Amino acid sequence: MQLNPWALTGIVLVAVATFYLGHRSSRFAVTTHDFLVARRTVRSRRNAAAISGEYLSAASFLGVAGIVLKEGADALWFPIGFTAGYLALMLFVAAPLRRSGAYTLPDFVEARLGSKSLRKFSTAFVVFIGILYMVPQLQGAGLTLATILPVPPWFGAVLVMFLVAFNVIAGGMRAITVVQAFQYWLKLFAIAAPTFVLCLVFVTGGSPGGTRGLGDPAPPVFLENTTVTVQADVMVSVTTRTTLEAHGTVDRGPADGEAIWAPDIKHSVAEGTRLVFKKGTPVPVISDAPTTNANWLRPSSGSGTDLAQTYSLIFALFLGTMGLPHVLVRFYTNPDGKAARRTTVHVLLLLGLFYLFPTLLGALSRMYVPELLVTGKTDAAVLRLPSAMLPGLPGQILGAVTAAGAFAAFLSSSSGLLVSVAGVVSTDVLPGRVRDFRVATGIVAIAPMALAVLLRPEDISLSVGMSFALAASTFSPLLVLGIWWRKLSWPGAMAGMVVGGGMVLAALVVNIVSGYTGGWAPWFAVQPALITVPSAFFTCWFVSRATKYGVPDDLNSVMLRLHAPDPLGFMRDRAVARFGQAEEKHDKAEKAEKVEKAKPATRGRHRK
Repeated sequence: MQLNPWALTGIVLVAVATFYLGHRSSRFAVTTHDFLVARRTVRSRRNAAAISGEYLSAASFLGVAGIVLKEGADALWFPIGFTAGYLALMLFVAAPLRRSGAYTLPDFVEARLGSKSLRKFSTAFVVFIGILYMVPQLQGAGLTLATILPVPPWFGAVLVMFLVAFNVIAGGMRAITVVQAFQYWLKLFAIAAPTFVLCLVFVTGGSPGGTRGLGDPAPPVFLENTTVTVQADVMVSVTTRTTLEAHGTVDRGPADGEAIWAPDIKHSVAEGTRLVFKKGTPVPVISDAPTTNANWLRPSSGSGTDLAQTYSLIFALFLGTMGLPHVLVRFYTNPDGKAARRTTVHVLLLLGLFYLFPTLLGALSRMYVPELLVTGKTDAAVLRLPSAMLPGLPGQILGAVTAAGAFAAFLSSSSGLLVSVAGVVSTDVLPGRVRDFRVATGIVAIAPMALAVLLRPEDISLSVGMSFALAASTFSPLLVLGIWWRKLSWPGAMAGMVVGGGMVLAALVVNIVSGYTGGWAPWFAVQPALITVPSAFFTCWFVSRATKYGVPDDLNSVMLRLHAPDPLGFMRDRAVARFGQAEEKHDKAEKAEKVEKAKPATRGRHRK
């Protein structure tokens, strides 16, 4: 691996800026309100940028382009679903959630259904979803640094978690709000600027010699003599009789010289095998991806299995967004319900703008870095594409910009996840003081970091898709029915979470075992939401009808607070006896800020 000094410089600058902004903002974080909900004073535009900053994770910055490179038209559901999920969030959840006065998602659960048992149960799912979502972020960080620097993959995971934990421990939600808002605009520039430049290169200079356009029905070809080193065991397919050199283990046997692959047969390639292809050779692709451009440009064949898997993905992405704890916790920081709904509208605009660019990069990657289809490491497309299209210094500089943006993506998403999970642990497991929040942050940070180092990385978007399915199958039914259906009982909500969440976790276990034993899992183990989400909704309804005793006595006052317009004044903070009035905390913090600002001037007068 050759060191790219420009990429290293970009990553260092992002790390320094993140550290500085977090440290500067954390100086004024002095109360529990600061650490949990940033005093509930974050305005809609800044909050929208912060939400977009934490939501645009590794799955967005790297994974979308990688899965477009691999899957083609079918992959477009990912950016569509990631964005459209906020439409459902805006219509059904955002404003009532803020009016509840809750501090965390389990806090809202208890406020609506009046059950401490259900609150503890939901706490476990918040922690699990947060950790499950954090793992691919850290693995993406390792992939990024290992692609551009001569470091092992675990180094990036450890570095990102260290920086994130420092900011969260120092200032909680108050500190990361400014950091995440800044990182959204940094990521937008880091993905948009290279896309414009590379599209201009493609339009004006055309493709290099030997390149076939995406309209050609044949598979992509290697632009020059290419050596590919496989970093994990893969199964690949070819469309024509293909001659290559192989050094390692191919088709479960030793290979050290010329090899011939027949079409329509899956060929196994072991980790560490080196493959050499001549210029113009059709590119082999991993066995579960379209082998030709014609299939790549078209949606799935239309078979029942393909259609069911597509609808399952739509269910997971559209409904999973409203169940992600790190997304929901940001709406507690708005001043009122109206601001929460306005924030969501801004988020839709910001996300829609962003997702135009990784889609274009994924299409360009199929022409210029097709060798990634052999190894399956398609998530590296955004990082490899600039150097492939612009050899030399210009490509290195563009690569440094994308690397800096990718690093910002890992930092911002991990920050939101860590602060949401630490907030839940500190208030539901620990006494809830500022010191407890910091202790919870340190404890929570260890688990995803260890998993990211130990588990093998898969396609980042697909890993995140399972997190969305879990959120859609647990908290989405609880929130939608809890806000809009008066007869929901706490036993019904718990039963729905057990059924929906249990089915997703079972599918996750089956999928992991299948990955190590030959890939035999059916489609509903990979994308289970089509089955788990309706099952969870039905279970909530059915059990609630049979357990009317579980409806809280103060239902009318709770529903009035959730749905009454903000100017009527029914909205109030929960846990006042525990954390104090938000207004009182705000006044104390303002005085602390004034004292902090006056210190340098006072010292100056004494020196005179």
